[in-house]
This record gives sequence, C-alpha cells and structure tokens, in this order.
Amino acid sequence: MSDNVRPRRIILDLAVTLDGLIEGKNGEVDWCIMDAEMGFINFLNEIDTILYGRKSYDLWGQYTPENDATDTEKEMWELVHSKEKYVFSRKQKQTENKTIFINDNIIEEVNKLKNKPGKDIWLYGGASLITTFINLGLIDEFRLSVHPIILGEGKPLFIDIKQRTNLKMVKTRKFSSGVVQLIYRLNGS
Repeated sequence: MSDNVRPRRIILDLAVTLDGLIEGKNGEVDWCIMDAEMGFINFLNEIDTILYGRKSYDLWGQYTPENDATDTEKEMWELVHSKEKYVFSRKQKQTENKTIFINDNIIEEVNKLKNKPGKDIWLYGGASLITTFINLGLIDEFRLSVHPIILGEGKPLFIDIKQRTNLKMVKTRKFSSGVVQLIYRLNGS
C-alpha cells in the first residue's frame, strides 16, 4: 500500500433519538427525518460498502420504496442497493444477491475489507452488530444524527459496551428540521 492511500474507514452513520434510541418499542423508525439538507445522498456517494447485521439486512437490505415515494427516496435506495453488502450472521451461511455473509473471524474479515482499495464503509447496524464493532474497536467514525424526539421506550443504541471509548469531536451540523449531527472519531484517528 502506498504512503498516500489510507485504509478505508468504518463509519457508523445512524439516526438516534434524544433519549438514545434507534427504534421505538415496536421497531418503528417513523420519527426519522430525511431531508435533502442533511446530505445523505452525498454520504452514500462517499461509501461503496455496507455492513449489516442479519435482522437489519432482512428488514432493509433489499427494501424497495413504494411507487408513490419521492424521486429523492428512490434515488437514495437505488444508491444503497448499488453498494457491496456484507451481512454478519451466525445462522445464514450462503451468499445471495451479490451479498456476502460473514459468520466468524470478524476482526480478520473487517480488516481485509478496510485494506481493500475503495471508498469508506458504512456500518448500518443493527444494535447487536454495532455493539460487537464497538467492543472490538472496529469503528473509525461515529456520525450520529440526533433527532428532536424522546420516545421513552425502544431499542437503545449503546448496550453491553465492555470498555470506555474516548472520542474526538470533529464536526457538528445543525439542520432546520431540528436534527443535530455529531461526528466523532477515535482519539488518534
């Protein structure tokens, strides 16, 4: 690897409520605000790979928007589906629809991905996979979009974290919708 090529980063880019939840008690994400001002299409153009847990992949990995969806939403999902996809699963073993399943050796497999040429990698989730990646020290950048809502109950973003992780704030962005995006990197990154 030449000196001017850095390893690809694993970026956790995720919507979260003010009370730290990533879904409501029934799995709902209807509180999540998507608008052009947030630049999500730009983010999708900066990555070429998406990492999913099996449950998240089952829900969103092949999602197709309704016919009455906006052009922006259709563009977003077309971009999502153009990416290379990896699913971390203990159960599902085969590869399907250009999706590769990883069942073990997470650190080795992720390091292989990070050292392949290409754009950055989006850690989509879910919560269990995010926890595993945090505990293994595999996330390079945390991009949390805090939404102006308190749900009270649901699935928390951070559960079963095994050690302290010191982060450095690199950017904040405030949107007219009330969403605040916080971008952190690991200290030393």
